[in-house]
Amino acid sequence: MKIRVIDITEKEKLLESSDDVSLYPTLQEAQLAGECTFTSPLAVSLSLVREYGHIRLNGRVTVSVDLSCSRCLADFSKDLSSTFTIYYTQAAETSAEEDEVELGESDLVAAFYSGDEIDFSDEIAQQVLLELPYKPLCSEGCKGLCPVCGVDMNSVACSCNSTNKSLAFSPLQGFKVKN
Repeated sequence: MKIRVIDITEKEKLLESSDDVSLYPTLQEAQLAGECTFTSPLAVSLSLVREYGHIRLNGRVTVSVDLSCSRCLADFSKDLSSTFTIYYTQAAETSAEEDEVELGESDLVAAFYSGDEIDFSDEIAQQVLLELPYKPLCSEGCKGLCPVCGVDMNSVACSCNSTNKSLAFSPLQGFKVKN
């Protein structure tokens, strides 16, 4: 999603679209890597306004995904939604030698543009990727798989001897030292 910089004024400009995931290469990579499967188009809503020498972008992106639970391996659906604000400033000419600078809180929501167009695609894709759970769970109370027999403990009561022994030292269980 691109917009010309001269089209952004002090009056708020609203942009809405429903985009296919194939338009966002980083989201395509996540899907091809098996992290998730996007089941709906990205619903993108952006509000742009020029203020105080920068351009403020307020955005919202929503999409539905299919994930695999990291405990029980069951597939489940989840709606992802992200609301964000990014401040765009025109990139200044930089010298070859730059000093180290500590970033403040306002710098963490800042982006730079150059030229006469701003492409929001990377920021939109990053917001979706930030919403993807690192360890997806089908539910907070998911019991996972039995480490002994592999049965899904959410649906079947496991009859294995479920003592809380450490499996790391289980090969040494019958080990005895002779004098």
